[in-house]
Amino acid sequence: MIRIYPFALAACLIAAPLVPLGTPALSQEAGAPEETPEETPEVPDSGPSLMERGADMFLRGLRDEIDPALQDLRGLADRMGPALQSFVDEMGPAMAQLSDQIEDWTLYEAPEMLPNGDILIRRREKLDPEAPETEPDLPEPGPGGEIEL
Repeated sequence: MIRIYPFALAACLIAAPLVPLGTPALSQEAGAPEETPEETPEVPDSGPSLMERGADMFLRGLRDEIDPALQDLRGLADRMGPALQSFVDEMGPAMAQLSDQIEDWTLYEAPEMLPNGDILIRRREKLDPEAPETEPDLPEPGPGGEIEL
């Protein structure tokens, strides 16, 4: 036999807030006249809505969580700033010269470093599109279409 007591209790607890109560609240006096909706003065919503307050609380919490990391990043920038500035001062002219030589960066593959320390930047397409493409020397096929290796 199935016990329905837990299900009935859960249904009552869920439905209880949905049922309006006809009795006055504890803070109201039993003899006090009830206000009708026409008599209640309308107060415009002057404060933020629940969504605005929730979003504000969320963003405030997020800012509080991120603040220590931002302070660490600011300290790192203060320590690394002079070194980066000297790097830009020394390498800036060389980078400008390199960018003048390379018109379109998309025509080149990613740089690769060789074991001896050299860095190669290869072009993706041939330098002169008018030049004929050279084919490797392949042996001629034999009588049955076979190629001797």
